[in-house]
Amino acid sequence: MDTEKKRAKNNRTLTLNSEEIDGLRSRLLTKENIHSASEITNRTINGDLLEMLEFVPDGFADLIIIDPPYNLSKNFNGMKFSRRSQESYDEYLETWFPKVCKKLKANGSLYMCGDWKCTASLQNAIEKQLTVLNRITWQREKGRGAKNNWKNGMEDIWFAVKNPDDYYFNVDAVMCKRQVLAPYKADGKPKDWDDSLDGKFRLTYPSNFWDDISVPFWSMPENTDHPTQKPEKLYAKLILASSKEGDVVFDPFLGSGTASVVAKKLKRSYCGIELNEEYCLWAEKRLLMAEQDISIQGYSDGVFWERNTFAKQAKKSADL
Repeated sequence: MDTEKKRAKNNRTLTLNSEEIDGLRSRLLTKENIHSASEITNRTINGDLLEMLEFVPDGFADLIIIDPPYNLSKNFNGMKFSRRSQESYDEYLETWFPKVCKKLKANGSLYMCGDWKCTASLQNAIEKQLTVLNRITWQREKGRGAKNNWKNGMEDIWFAVKNPDDYYFNVDAVMCKRQVLAPYKADGKPKDWDDSLDGKFRLTYPSNFWDDISVPFWSMPENTDHPTQKPEKLYAKLILASSKEGDVVFDPFLGSGTASVVAKKLKRSYCGIELNEEYCLWAEKRLLMAEQDISIQGYSDGVFWERNTFAKQAKKSADL
């Protein structure tokens, strides 16, 4: 476990020092110290998914968010996932996805992340268990260029429910605040937009294409060294739209803890399973940090701001 990695002075990527590791490790549930399902709420479970799912009751979660290994060769802190044929990847999904769906309440919702290579497999797996209501595509604005293909700048999130006639969805909780470039007036007054000292903005309903997400990077305190970390803002939209305060959010591939951290910041209960111990420790440190700071980059005053606009407007207001 690398705790001494040198970083630039202004790099805010989360790190662990040797003095805090034992304390964080003591907060984890493992197969050695977990005894009953009553212990798992608001906890991080460190262990194999299929083993630890036995401690998660059926109908446990109001909302499940899944960011599984995509069908790509990837090194997760020494735990390697190798790209396989589509048939083999489909078989891999069948080993755990039906079991995870059993943990969802009858009126619950599920979101599963993927990229263009595996999204067909994800859809197929989901439709065997649930009803798909939509596919969200979000712009992943950073990434390497490609000389012989189009740069991959998008990822998908499948939205599905157990019962299409009974599920929770609050669109008013995920309104977007966007700058108005060509303001329209009626009788000399703004129409469908607000004119303030901060500028001209319009509140809009979200679509299934999200272009306002910033992938965590070194200057953001939520950033970790996890190779596929999802942004807090991304998960905040899912949690606010598809759960109420006090509901349970469950993530069976917790990674560095984003789902649990955002759930905590938004006054939901949480539970996550993660095989890699160091990722679990990062998650626990982030959960402790969330007790002091509940802010979510790009989300303020109950609305989601366009990428890069909130910081500019906050600075402008401070300068007045």
